[in-house]
Amino acid sequence: MVSCLGTLSIKAQQDIEDLTRYVDPLIGTKEMGHVFPGACIPFGMVQLSPDTDTIPYAVNGKYTGTAYRYCAGYQYSDKTIVGFTHTHLSGTGHSDLSDFLVMPTVGPVQLNPGTADKPESGYRSRFNHETEKAEPGYYSVMLDDYKVKAEMTTTTHVGVHQYTFPKSDDAHIILDLNHGIYNYDGKVLWSYLRVENDTLVTGYRITSGWARTNYLYFAMVFSKPIKSYGGKNEENLVYKGFWRKFDQEHNFPEMAGKKLKAHFDFATANGEKIKIKFAISAVSTEGALKNLEAEVPHFNFEKVRAEAKANWQSELSRIIVKASPEKKTTFYTSLYHTFINPIQYMDVDGQYRGLDHNIHQAKGFVNYSVFSLWDTYRALHPLFTLIQPERASDMINSMLAHYDQSVHHLLPVWSHFGNENWCMIGYHAVPVIADAWMNGIRGFDGKRALAACVASATHRSYGNLGEYMDLGYVPYEINAVGSSMTLEYAYDDWTIAQLANSLGEKEVAATFEKRANNWKNLFNERTGFVGAKDSKGNWKSPFDPMHTANEGFIEGNSWNYSLYVPQDIPTLIQKMGGNNRFCEHVDSLFTMYMPDKYFAETEDITREGLVGCYVHGNEPSHHVAYMYNWAGKPWKTQERIHQIVSTMYLNKPDGLCGNDDCGQMSAWYVFSTLGFYPVCPASGEYAIGAPSVSEGKIQLSGGKSMIVKANNLSDQNIYIKSVSLNGKPVTTSFLSYSDIADGGELVFEMSNRPNKKWAATVSFSK
Repeated sequence: MVSCLGTLSIKAQQDIEDLTRYVDPLIGTKEMGHVFPGACIPFGMVQLSPDTDTIPYAVNGKYTGTAYRYCAGYQYSDKTIVGFTHTHLSGTGHSDLSDFLVMPTVGPVQLNPGTADKPESGYRSRFNHETEKAEPGYYSVMLDDYKVKAEMTTTTHVGVHQYTFPKSDDAHIILDLNHGIYNYDGKVLWSYLRVENDTLVTGYRITSGWARTNYLYFAMVFSKPIKSYGGKNEENLVYKGFWRKFDQEHNFPEMAGKKLKAHFDFATANGEKIKIKFAISAVSTEGALKNLEAEVPHFNFEKVRAEAKANWQSELSRIIVKASPEKKTTFYTSLYHTFINPIQYMDVDGQYRGLDHNIHQAKGFVNYSVFSLWDTYRALHPLFTLIQPERASDMINSMLAHYDQSVHHLLPVWSHFGNENWCMIGYHAVPVIADAWMNGIRGFDGKRALAACVASATHRSYGNLGEYMDLGYVPYEINAVGSSMTLEYAYDDWTIAQLANSLGEKEVAATFEKRANNWKNLFNERTGFVGAKDSKGNWKSPFDPMHTANEGFIEGNSWNYSLYVPQDIPTLIQKMGGNNRFCEHVDSLFTMYMPDKYFAETEDITREGLVGCYVHGNEPSHHVAYMYNWAGKPWKTQERIHQIVSTMYLNKPDGLCGNDDCGQMSAWYVFSTLGFYPVCPASGEYAIGAPSVSEGKIQLSGGKSMIVKANNLSDQNIYIKSVSLNGKPVTTSFLSYSDIADGGELVFEMSNRPNKKWAATVSFSK
């Protein structure tokens, strides 16, 4: 239930309230890629978190299917922890990373992880959620098999571990350089470990996964001298060279190979803490050491933890809301999720590994990586444009550096850790750039950015752009998801036209304005759906608009994708029969039943994320609930937003209805909770929805702020009676970017009955 907490003003709350206590990193999804629950700081490269199993990507060359549940390494339902790794992706639908597993053990050394049903057969341990604690910048758990309390916190580049041991002459720290997420035999191309002295270990590994060529280096420092150490390369080698003259498995200070496991041995008193500082770098072990010395020159675990918490408090304070504790937990957990990715991908001296795998120096910007752009261009990056403009500029400069280093001369599609993995469709760096530019961000070169956008949109060998440019659509027999491609390219093209017009490039603008109409080539006037055509212009037959596989669409069906024309909703409404018929169509989307058979072949769509046939658990439909505004029935948008906010985001371990996808799912919630949403990034416009907190304060650039109030809000009063901005009535269901970014006060008067007259005469915003 929504309620106000006393009579404290927003400012008073900000002065006294610890916002981090409302964040629950354990909130994730039931079966799909869980958000990792471990320690990180906002946009930090190190994301130190438990991995709860070792499910391989493939067995005997065949995809297991179950690996999908471990996209972030952790499943709440698991009973064991394998170890703690330093890199993760946040709720993605595919995965990688989980580098440098560290695990404390007691007893005989075991270098294999064991199995979930027999954890004693390896180095893993049972654990219980009752002893597990997760908060921003900190994670702890009791490893029951070893009676070791594990605690961890982080800086940008350094994971800090603290393990409290029982009395033992046989305590160990395991370092597994072969472990990873979406692992398979041969994923580790090479790894290397060097014991520099009795407290310092350095090394690296090169992996080939989703990031095809990923170099990561480390420097590992113990708070206590190592008593002894050893390790093993578990490769079955035919040729062993003249290294065979040494006993390389016992106290030998150098190891190399593709399947390295190491152990470092200690004697511990009861309650003794062994601390580890583990720094990473994509550049070199020297870079890792520089990162370590700059960020954690001491062994004060509590100091690092306090600094991590303060960092999170500062970022979370960018938006202050008044609501019930339950609602605050959902809101601030969502805001927390939006600040996990992208990550700072460079060392403290500005060096980073580029897409060309050379070492570059970031000049005048912070280099970022992990761009899940098919997801995040919709709301996450527009959120950064509004409340993180400096980071938004740095992210765009990072994308332009990617373009410069790309042998294809393309902007990123889905990039991470110095690699392009080419996942998903579209060229969605384009709307991120255009949205920032159109909303006044000038921390990057607009002309250079436009050239990169045009190059990415005209590279004929990428994503069937040749067919798209020649035919005006992508035929389904050439690409099974060609209809989705066509719709998304058309929107991206529209954003290029906006950017070009702003820069005075009229010819470029005209070219891409024409291309932005390509969605019409696949709109079937007879059926009222976007369909699929072959290269000769024939409609696919038979065609099932309910099915999410083999009908021309990716991770969605025609019922949902037919509404994906954010750049020209008025024309779409006309083609679908006008305002009333359009609203009936959207109503049907939310109320019909979608049998399981229609999404059985699509991993990213589950029953938990469905409202009728509307798929909130996946991104292509995130704008749909707001589309009633364009048809003069914003009260229907208000109903649907309330329904989605109340049922798709819950305060429990499986409270998310789908993959968070690097913050996009959460960014939708943050915007929608405040009462507006960027349906069409680069339009300079937000669609009004329905606020679900009684008050919010958005910190903006230049010391400005926007106060959002929802007077008389309750679980019953979900409808907008009227809206005012800085005391003046708002009579349309749209706000401009400047309406928010200039600051002031946005007031919603809420009611338990729809006001069908408010904004009803404003059918279209443009």
